[in-house]
Amino acid sequence: IIIMLYKIEIKDKPGIFDAVGVGIKKDILDLGIKSVERVSFVQVYIIEGSLFPDDVRRLCEELLVDRIAQDYSINELANLRTHEPNQFIIEVAYNAGVMEPVEDSTLKGIRDLGINSVSSVKTAKKYLIRGRLNESQLKRVAEKLLYNKLIQHIVQPRAAGLAFQAPRQISYSFSLVTVDLLRAQDKTLQKISKGGQLFLNLTEMRQIKNYFKKLKRNPTDCELETIAQTWSEHCGHKTFKGKIEYKEKMQKIGTVPFGDSPCLTKPGKTKLIDNLLKSTIMRVTKELNKPWCVSVFEDNSGVIRFDDKYNICFKVETHNHPSALEPFGGANTGIGGVIRDPLGTGLGAKPILNTDVFCFGPPDYPFSRLPAGALHPKRIMKGVVSGVRDYGNKMGIPTVNGAILFHERFVGNPLVYCGTAGILPKDKSFKHPKKGDLIVLVGGRTGRDGIHGATFSSGELTHESQEISSGAVQIGNPIQEKKMVDTILQARDKNLYNAITDCGGGGLSSAVGEMGKDLGAQVYLEKAPLKYAGLSYTEIWISESQERMILSVPRENIDKLLEVFTQENVEATVIGEFDGAKRLKLGYKDNLVCDL
Repeated sequence: IIIMLYKIEIKDKPGIFDAVGVGIKKDILDLGIKSVERVSFVQVYIIEGSLFPDDVRRLCEELLVDRIAQDYSINELANLRTHEPNQFIIEVAYNAGVMEPVEDSTLKGIRDLGINSVSSVKTAKKYLIRGRLNESQLKRVAEKLLYNKLIQHIVQPRAAGLAFQAPRQISYSFSLVTVDLLRAQDKTLQKISKGGQLFLNLTEMRQIKNYFKKLKRNPTDCELETIAQTWSEHCGHKTFKGKIEYKEKMQKIGTVPFGDSPCLTKPGKTKLIDNLLKSTIMRVTKELNKPWCVSVFEDNSGVIRFDDKYNICFKVETHNHPSALEPFGGANTGIGGVIRDPLGTGLGAKPILNTDVFCFGPPDYPFSRLPAGALHPKRIMKGVVSGVRDYGNKMGIPTVNGAILFHERFVGNPLVYCGTAGILPKDKSFKHPKKGDLIVLVGGRTGRDGIHGATFSSGELTHESQEISSGAVQIGNPIQEKKMVDTILQARDKNLYNAITDCGGGGLSSAVGEMGKDLGAQVYLEKAPLKYAGLSYTEIWISESQERMILSVPRENIDKLLEVFTQENVEATVIGEFDGAKRLKLGYKDNLVCDL
């Protein structure tokens, strides 16, 4: 069997409006570069497998190409820069290990055509730019508009035909890692927190050290990461729960009949709020005690009464830091994550509508004033809007309302609120995992995308964030989530599980930890399906790869549940059990890596 590599390039026919190219040209003008005459866009597919040329032409004409509006070519490799004067080619591909959803969908489409000899599909985007540009301007266009180094790279000329081969498989050999907290002084504790992207302050690190002092042992890396996820801003809401001191406004105490000052004032009182969340939103909800509040501050979203048969649940959350680094992916997975919150409420609500509020820096903000490492507000805005639209549309969930605000204070960090409402039967509004239930992981596979996403939320953005926290940005796959939603609702209506929650911030760590907090859980990490080889036990545990849910399933129902997911081509895997021991025990290939 001969494995061949075919490079397919698809572009609009002459005379057809090239919307992508025209949009990029406008963006280049916004950069202050006025010497570009034309930009053309080419979609690239790299198909690997034992294929005959006729098979490749068939999949082009029946799957990849709109033959009325597009032309295609096969294996016409080109250099980054052509010999034609003032003509530049920039080709952008995804980094090894980055999951691009189009690749999965394309592979499935090829197999649906009856062509089963394709082993991999890779995609890339090629931009043909005509105009007078120097190297500095070309670099600026590429970095500001065409690619994001967190997840993509520019294909170098010498590698144009080779860069798309399947990434080399990285193997992982088990080695238990422990962190020496017991001998660590304050400086070292702070260094451990910063170096490990735990974003824990000194007080928290001391508390963890004291806990393990009582156990007379050091923590494993997995144990330390578990606590860091749980105590993150995203999972623990430390600011909301903290003590906040503030001064009231100046108080008016009288007026004067003359002079420039119209009134006399005195300084406002200094007040202390202990736990902002409890003393405001939670307090007033409890005091009002409305009969239509079914479940508040208990589940993945709040539940209120709707009619005699159904309840409605609603959840809004932010995805600011990820959207600042990778606007499309950050917002894409922001809406994807909040869709999973109603799905993980009670025994599962059907998501029915989305809403959003976006706050950006001014779209005409001068490039010269941008903070180091920050993307321009216009690029962030376009990416965020596209990301939310893309995910909602592919899942068939409409965005019914929203708002947008521009202000200079959002230049360094946008505010990206995403919300989803879901509807669920009244008798499915609560969950109760039980001792002996199996822990079942359903949906997408686990990869390195999203590692330290939860802890990343506790830190402030700096000029180094793009490099240090690149792995904190998740990659979304709305088609996978759509399949998972439909399948979970089938399993819910057949009463096949006792509880459900989503793998959001903290991944398996928070999902299994929260669901099993009163029972205890035993998890076998090597059983989790992976996107690619080479992940360590800790990476598997804290990865925030998207489109994954955890179910608590009675043993007698497991075969029926797995059959439901198999029929819809959604992965479902038993990874452990809620054993009633009231401890969190994680194993990796017969090795105990966490016991808390």
